Amino acid sequence: MIKKIIILASGGGTNAENIIRYFQKQPSLSVHSVLCNKKDAGVFQRAQALDTPCHWFDASSPNFLLDYCLTHSPDLIVLAGYLRKIPAELIANFTNKIINIHPALLPKYGGKGMYGMHVHTAVKQAKETESGITIHFVNEQYDEGAVIFQATVPLLPQDTPAQIAKKVQSLEYKYFPLIIEKQLA
Repeated sequence: MIKKIIILASGGGTNAENIIRYFQKQPSLSVHSVLCNKKDAGVFQRAQALDTPCHWFDASSPNFLLDYCLTHSPDLIVLAGYLRKIPAELIANFTNKIINIHPALLPKYGGKGMYGMHVHTAVKQAKETESGITIHFVNEQYDEGAVIFQATVPLLPQDTPAQIAKKVQSLEYKYFPLIIEKQLA
């Protein structure tokens, strides 16, 4: 039986694309679909180019995500740049089946508003000597679910937030598909 992944995204979709490409080579695992809450997000073009269904949904519609996921029964729900809080009902119905990637070493630089360049700017301002990624289960609080995996990258004093972002993104591309696969093993 093929295991199904549903990806939630809000932006450009580079992580979603990386995950889709990775699982196209895996006969027992499949990205069933991508759901996005922003009509103009780049993830639509990326998913379409890879023949993966991508649907817009109104994030203010409280039951859409739950109804969709209950109907399609994914084995794993993957947040790849999804910027909205996950409804408690979805978490309750898919306990330990929703994972997120965060572009920092949690518990540092997590929580509401800490995403994308906001994280990398905060890391730079704190003069951190390393950053990285945290892959974690999703719970009712932003970035507070149990950690599944972390990877680090050294930072140089002269690294800009954009350079930090690039270093962290390389970890995301390398490890996120591997950890997803491990969760489905």
